[in-house]
Amino acid sequence: MKDYQSQLEKLRRDAAECKLISDLATATPKRELFARLAVHLNGLADEVERAMRKSPASQPKISK
Repeated sequence: MKDYQSQLEKLRRDAAECKLISDLATATPKRELFARLAVHLNGLADEVERAMRKSPASQPKISK
């Protein structure tokens, strides 16, 4: 589960960095490219979060 969490955090950091680059870029193609990358990386992070929720390791343990 820690591996999922670290990958999720990295994807979110990378997405934020791409968004920042997009916001600062003066060339339209570069701005659009990095904006698309930010959206894509955030989408991947969302998928990792969904996988984490579905993972048996994330389910509460029921003791008998």
